[in-house]
Amino acid sequence: MSSQPIDIKTHLAELLRSALASVAPGTTAEIHLERPKDASHGDFASNLALQLARPLKENPRKIAERLVHELPKSVWLIKAEIAGAGFINLTVAPAAKTAVVAAVLAQGDDFGRGAKKPGKLQVEFVSANPTGPLHVGHGRGAAYGASLANLLAFAGHAVCREYYVNDAGRQMDILAVSAWLRYLELFGERVAFPPNAYQGDYVRDMAVQIRTAHADRYVHPAAALLACVPPPEPDAEVHLDGLIAAAKDLLGEEWHYIHQHVLAEQLADCREDLEGYGVHFDCWFSERSLYDTGMVAQAVAELEKRGHIYLQDGAKWFRSTHFGDEKDRVVQRENGLYTYFASDNAYHCNKFERGFTRIIDIWGADHHGYIPRVRGALKALELNDAALDVALVQFVSLFRGSAKISMSTRAGSYVTLRELREEVGNDACRFFYLLRKQDQSLDFDLDLAKSQSNDNPVYYVQYAHARVCSVLAQWGGDSRALTTADLAPLASERELALAAKLAAFPELIDAAAHDFAPHAVAFWLRELAAEFHAWYNAERLLVDDAAQKQARLALAVAVRQVIRNGLRLLGVSAPDAM
Repeated sequence: MSSQPIDIKTHLAELLRSALASVAPGTTAEIHLERPKDASHGDFASNLALQLARPLKENPRKIAERLVHELPKSVWLIKAEIAGAGFINLTVAPAAKTAVVAAVLAQGDDFGRGAKKPGKLQVEFVSANPTGPLHVGHGRGAAYGASLANLLAFAGHAVCREYYVNDAGRQMDILAVSAWLRYLELFGERVAFPPNAYQGDYVRDMAVQIRTAHADRYVHPAAALLACVPPPEPDAEVHLDGLIAAAKDLLGEEWHYIHQHVLAEQLADCREDLEGYGVHFDCWFSERSLYDTGMVAQAVAELEKRGHIYLQDGAKWFRSTHFGDEKDRVVQRENGLYTYFASDNAYHCNKFERGFTRIIDIWGADHHGYIPRVRGALKALELNDAALDVALVQFVSLFRGSAKISMSTRAGSYVTLRELREEVGNDACRFFYLLRKQDQSLDFDLDLAKSQSNDNPVYYVQYAHARVCSVLAQWGGDSRALTTADLAPLASERELALAAKLAAFPELIDAAAHDFAPHAVAFWLRELAAEFHAWYNAERLLVDDAAQKQARLALAVAVRQVIRNGLRLLGVSAPDAM
């Protein structure tokens, strides 16, 4: 029997389709084949007979018996049995399982890659306000978004990775005034620093940068500033807004420099951090550009033209309750300023204008309330809201031993992504963030992430890759010669199970991409590593028999290749030695 690559799942589906044509001519049904969790139930199971029970008005077990009887003979199928209410369990020949080894070795980095699909997808993720260093929560969103984009691209989609830069609005103003107040302190002009301003040392660093570049050019007396600012009590936010307004008034056009300096510094820091993390973007989209090009005003005007806007207390409101939201939303305040919601609408309209056929937004879990209002605006504008998918990323808690590490953004006491990467490494960061589904909260165990033991999941998977490299080094042969190895000696239960696991990789990619679930790849890699380690510990690879040695080495190299392919999707390295 040939050990050339075969798509056994497609072959079995064709056999069942032929049987269906004999049992029920003219009847159509979708052929589903699943891999049973229990190996004793065969290699694949089909519910075809159960699907046919209603249209044929017959007992599904009886239909299953007829289907099995009509299955064409195949050298790849050695047994077909009926189970339960009418499932058909199929057991394939060993050569059908081991043929995947030849396929992996032939396709290499492309094994598991899906066929090119129509349309253009956009994955927008991280999009953190550039008001300070990225923290560990952003790190989880970055790991999820980057891995999802990789997964979708590998599954055959054209993908654009985008970061939405919130370079307009109040938060940037707060950062700018925070840096300016610290700058004034350097010249002895002291203003009680607001507790709700940005507190981190990076703010002081930017103040020093401004002094180094421009000396006292932006200094104004503290008394002049405080003379026109409401007191911090009873409303600290009103006080902070007063400081911003006074700074803009005193600095005039020079406020723009302060604002742009802090924006450029923090955005550059964000880019550098993400690049070092292995997270890359095709587009950095400026929120400010939506205002500068008039897109925000146009989006609001279009909603108004369609009758979805009303005036109340001088503000313009979008009737979002008509589209499933819990309350209507302001798009333009009485002072003429547009809200974040207005710019969000314009941004999503722009995504459609750029030709994206599917839009995937990855937001923090605290933004769940935004979903119905954004989707409602798309409906109001008669855009395809079904093309919008929103994946929410839950919070991360860091633990050192049993102690939880507290985090607070403006207070400056949070753990940055850079600090986490420096402590545990990029690989542990990326893999650990994917150990739970993104919409579930995550406890990140720092001690486990740094450990070099089988309890550390990323170490465990990488060690499987390194073990194969070590065996090949001991062998000393040319691994390219293994592509033509006779795979017939692969006959043990562990070897056949390992081959079957490899064969499931393309199906895993399709399912994980469909479900937006890169965590499924992480789980699957742990399972593959476990099966490999069990085989490695039970059976010697470098045996005396030349044919068996070549076959086992071919299987090991195939395992190494699939681990490498999977880790690459997750942004994790595949080291040759540990």
